[in-house]
Amino acid sequence: MENTTPTFESFGLHQDILKAVVEAGFTEPSPVQVEAIPLVLAGNDIVAQAQTGTGKTAAFGLPTLSMIDAHQNKVQLLVITPTRELATQVSDELYSLGRFCGIKTVTIYGGSSYSRQIGLIEKGASVIVATPGRMLDLLKNGRLPGFSPKMVVLDEADEMLDMGFLEDIEEIFTYLPKERQTLLFSATMPEPIKRLAGKILHEPKFVSITPKDHTTNEDIEQLYYVINEYERDDAMIRLLDALEPEKSIVFCRTKKEVDRLSTQLMAVGYAAKGLHGDMEQNQRESVIKAFRSSQIEILVATDVAARGLNVADISHVFNYHMPFDPESYVHRIGRTGRAGKKGTAITLVTPIEFHSMQRIGKKVGSKIEHRIVPSLRDVKENKLIKIAEDIKNAELNENAAKLLVILEEEMDMSQIALKLLSNLLKENTPVGPDKIGLDKKTLESVVKNIEERDNSRGGRGGYRGNSGGGYRGSRDGGGYRGNSGGSRDGGGYRGTSSTGSRDGGGYKGSNPRDGGSRDARPPRNDGVPRNDRGESRNPFAKEGSSSAPREGGYKGNRDSGDSRPPRAPRADRPSAPRSDAGRAPKAAPRNAYKKD
Repeated sequence: MENTTPTFESFGLHQDILKAVVEAGFTEPSPVQVEAIPLVLAGNDIVAQAQTGTGKTAAFGLPTLSMIDAHQNKVQLLVITPTRELATQVSDELYSLGRFCGIKTVTIYGGSSYSRQIGLIEKGASVIVATPGRMLDLLKNGRLPGFSPKMVVLDEADEMLDMGFLEDIEEIFTYLPKERQTLLFSATMPEPIKRLAGKILHEPKFVSITPKDHTTNEDIEQLYYVINEYERDDAMIRLLDALEPEKSIVFCRTKKEVDRLSTQLMAVGYAAKGLHGDMEQNQRESVIKAFRSSQIEILVATDVAARGLNVADISHVFNYHMPFDPESYVHRIGRTGRAGKKGTAITLVTPIEFHSMQRIGKKVGSKIEHRIVPSLRDVKENKLIKIAEDIKNAELNENAAKLLVILEEEMDMSQIALKLLSNLLKENTPVGPDKIGLDKKTLESVVKNIEERDNSRGGRGGYRGNSGGGYRGSRDGGGYRGNSGGSRDGGGYRGTSSTGSRDGGGYKGSNPRDGGSRDARPPRNDGVPRNDRGESRNPFAKEGSSSAPREGGYKGNRDSGDSRPPRAPRADRPSAPRSDAGRAPKAAPRNAYKKD
């Protein structure tokens, strides 16, 4: 039976382009290339949805470069990308594929000299790869006279949407010729991107390599670990110790978190660097270059900074914080498992985030497996096994025999071996708490608790620990019940040293099953104007005052957990005099605040 599997030669690409394909080591086209290349060569506008790392650059680069006449002294192909890093990578790849044809490429992005970029274009560039902001700036200011590319590519369109470039993209297209071929590539296809495609494309053909609701690479093993919030750093270091990734990216939500975590990882001996938008361009380029060349093994980055980062040998992606939506999750983990290689994506999840993690898994159509953070003892034992294997497989150094002779003059062989091993273990011994995160039994209890509260409270579920601590409530309503601090977002805190939340506050209830509340404490019905201790915390309070509930709770202090602003004296009678004994008079019930 005749083999009908498509090859690069069967597409009808330019011979010099095929030569570059062979030099690049491509043997057979990927699925997106098989579908997209013939459509592009036929002159169609296309909308292509495919996973990150599946060869999208070659899918539009090979056919468009084949249709470029390098002898024409003008720009024929414009590629728009969301970030400077991606623009540089796409430009390098297009140059590599088109170099035997004499095709010149220019990268256009902010932070670099206008005159230099324009000068390179005027020297006969056939391809421009640009970021939206700088491209629009050049067009609006008339710095590119006669600019009329016959082919336009939007790469990572959904990323440009997330970064707020949609209006810039639409305005850029007002400066482009109407007679053009437009190609749109995206990992996901949200509604705004579909509407954009309807505006800028003409009768497009659709290419979708990704099944519906399934947007992640099957070569990526996806795992999550349930931990407590305060355990993030310990869990991150423990997983790095246990897994020993060759090269990895750790995603954080904020630039401040990137700086802090990268410093923390360097402090414990890892070759780590941070990458975020506040860094100067030369700093960013230096970090990316070091990461590519394996001078650093861990890149700690924000979503925006790492978008479009194309490094083929990333073995692990860590989500230090869970991404906000499935699209961000897809783009993050797409940094690994590229070019047919296997990869691992790991997400750290708190009990409050557990349901969100499950929703992301359902949305992307992938199985995300739960794992337990290895104990310190397990990691140490595995380290010993690995060190033993390394010693067995080590090549003998020519100076080893000389060193052994010197040592044998003072010690016997067993002492030499033990001292050498002790010195080796001193540099390779993991540290930290023995247990991190929730074990399987606790997690099952947590899930059951959450589901029961979801059913009884209409979604205000949460997690309550087994021994006086844990999470209670969601991010909007609940608080934290533990030993050290309150919730920033809402509910109250019941602990041993700090009481009340920062935003909403709450009171420390007498029933151990009652969490902090944002509502006022109800007045006592026995008519006795007192608080729990029978004395007032407010020197301005008077006996017999009303017990009407006060809106909101109190912001706690270290001593009692209660404080409230002084109550102004009523106009129709004098304020209570100070007691000669220095004691405050009896107070109205807590949370009682009578208004005139």
